[in-house]
Amino acid sequence: MTHVIILAGGKGTRLLSSSENPKVLLAVCGVPLLSRVLRAVRPLCETPTIVVGFGADQVIAATGNREHYVHQREQLGTGHAVLCARDALLGRRDVSNIIVLYGDHPFVSTETLRRLASLREAHHAAVTLATVVVPDFTGDYQAFTRFGRIVRDEKGGMKIAEFKDADEATRRIREVNPGYYCFEPDWLWSHIGTLSRANAAGEYYLTDLILAAASEGSPIRSFVIADPHEGMGVNTGEEHAIAERWARRES
Repeated sequence: MTHVIILAGGKGTRLLSSSENPKVLLAVCGVPLLSRVLRAVRPLCETPTIVVGFGADQVIAATGNREHYVHQREQLGTGHAVLCARDALLGRRDVSNIIVLYGDHPFVSTETLRRLASLREAHHAAVTLATVVVPDFTGDYQAFTRFGRIVRDEKGGMKIAEFKDADEATRRIREVNPGYYCFEPDWLWSHIGTLSRANAAGEYYLTDLILAAASEGSPIRSFVIADPHEGMGVNTGEEHAIAERWARRES
């Protein structure tokens, strides 16, 4: 079976109007971001694990206290958030895939999540990921400006360069990382504790697992999501306005 971990512990400091509330409870066309993510997740995983942090009680109340909740006591990055879930999920022999995604990405689809899992199984990969290719970083596509860049080499290898750590040439890459992953469980749990905070943010980056897999020769597979807007997250007031526009077009 496929189990899903949703990272929902962020405060949303760049969303000044909602800084007193958990970012994942911000509504897009009347529906909270996290509720939209859960709608996509349910067909694959009825009871996902939600990693909560800032405003944990509010998130738990808003989701009806019906999920499996893990508390991230310190905000030390995405890799740390997944590490917080390890003890609860380690040894689950009924789980063959672990999908990790963010609770503030309102347009992720069930189809993309299914594809992540099926691609991982088909290739016995350590990790699969979905990427987005944008035409540029202007207009509505400015929502992808601060996403990590997918850096590929001539041998077919790849890594993810976080925006804060990327040079100008890397920032011009138009293939970006929305943060949708599927891991082989044993591989994930044996590697999640090896991450380092030696980066510009001083955080444990989940994306460093892609480099780890590539470095040891473990199989990695990726695919490009056809509709770029499916990969967007909401971190600023401008991005919230863009999400509102896109949600109205869908309705």
